[in-house]
Amino acid sequence: MRERATWAEGLRFAFGTLSVLRVRVERWDRAAGARAMAAAPVVGLVLGATAAGAGALVAWRAGGLLGAVASVGVLAALTRGLHLDGLADVADGLGSGKPAEDALRIMKQSDIGPFGVLTLVLVLLAQVAALAGQFGHSPLRGALAVLASATAARCALAWGCLRSVPAARPGGLGAMVASTVSPAGAAVSTGSAALALALLGLFDGTSALRLPLAVVLGVACARPLLSRCVGRFGGITGDVLGATAETAATGALFALALLG
Repeated sequence: MRERATWAEGLRFAFGTLSVLRVRVERWDRAAGARAMAAAPVVGLVLGATAAGAGALVAWRAGGLLGAVASVGVLAALTRGLHLDGLADVADGLGSGKPAEDALRIMKQSDIGPFGVLTLVLVLLAQVAALAGQFGHSPLRGALAVLASATAARCALAWGCLRSVPAARPGGLGAMVASTVSPAGAAVSTGSAALALALLGLFDGTSALRLPLAVVLGVACARPLLSRCVGRFGGITGDVLGATAETAATGALFALALLG
């Protein structure tokens, strides 16, 4: 049995698998995967900051709606659309109504079915609409909303990889990271991310409480989907993790919109 992975190895694993950033992944095993899922919110902060900067610049020059589109587009590009692809695949798998084995086979296919297309359209429209409202207040508030949603998405990954959650099949990223994160580790990961966002929210004056609360609510929104997938497929896959991430991101944006 290999020794425990360091946080540096976990971060390289996280950036190497969850972003387009060129990172040398030195370890590809479950120990590194556990560190990576716990450290995933760091990836969210980095990618979110990039997308937030792009969105704020566009919103400043061309309005909140285009700023929102720019932010969502940059995030998708920085992840190769990985989470969106997972969301579409899970929608097709759940919508098929077929037994677990057949549903997993549908999820592995390269094409996207009607359930996947409809889900992608609705989720992207919801994200753009919610962000447009935040950018409409100010470019800063919109940028902070992008950060919160990107971070909430990666916080959800740790909760999807709790030790009580099995893998649905033996291969792939899901099997590598399933059942690797302790509840305490997931809580510390989410709490640390929420604290970082609370500090950043001080720059806006009204977001110090809104941002961490949105992260928590976003992660909570992803929980029913995770439970449904585990019950339906027998565990998680990489697609399920991607779907929970997008659900958490959308939930966080909804929370920010409802919190005013």
